Amino acid sequence: MNTNIVKALAKSYTYNAYREKVSQLINQGKSTGNSQSDDLLHYSELNETRMNRLEKTIKVTEETQEKLTQVDKKQTWLVLSEGWCGDAAQILPIIYKMAELSENIDLKIVFRDENEALMNDFLTNGGKAIPKLIILDEDNNAIGDFGPRPEPARKLIADYKAANGVVDETIKVELQKWYLHDKGVSTQNEIMQLMKKKELV
Repeated sequence: MNTNIVKALAKSYTYNAYREKVSQLINQGKSTGNSQSDDLLHYSELNETRMNRLEKTIKVTEETQEKLTQVDKKQTWLVLSEGWCGDAAQILPIIYKMAELSENIDLKIVFRDENEALMNDFLTNGGKAIPKLIILDEDNNAIGDFGPRPEPARKLIADYKAANGVVDETIKVELQKWYLHDKGVSTQNEIMQLMKKKELV
């Protein structure tokens, strides 16, 4: 068993507790994480509004609902996140709504900067990209992971960076538009494909 997973689970949050913690920090003029800046606080505030909206509007597809209600193996969905992360704000509400549909799925969230050792076990192309969903079996062994973005969003960013050499505000706005139009469907599909591959559903 990965001891970094065990340590992270010991200081993990439920979805609602995570939301409350981020809100408390914003009210104190702070963001989550090791670094503090006006920009990170601004992003955190934007994400707070974004998540409030998504919790009310995001829908789990009928196909995904049906599959999730058939999950018969206990598992934990452990997510590395931070309040300032735009991708996390778009994806966490979807993961939450999915997990709520199965009594066998236990969602736990941890802050990336407080769990550096775990983050280093699940890098994306050598980077500490979040959110990162780690699916654990009933013995807390990692059996699959998803993130930080669904494939179409990953390609959108990669193509822009290849053409322009940077990830700037222009593409960040386009990415948020993509999430808005996708309505969480790509994230749902990719997580369910991963679960099918790992014979979890």
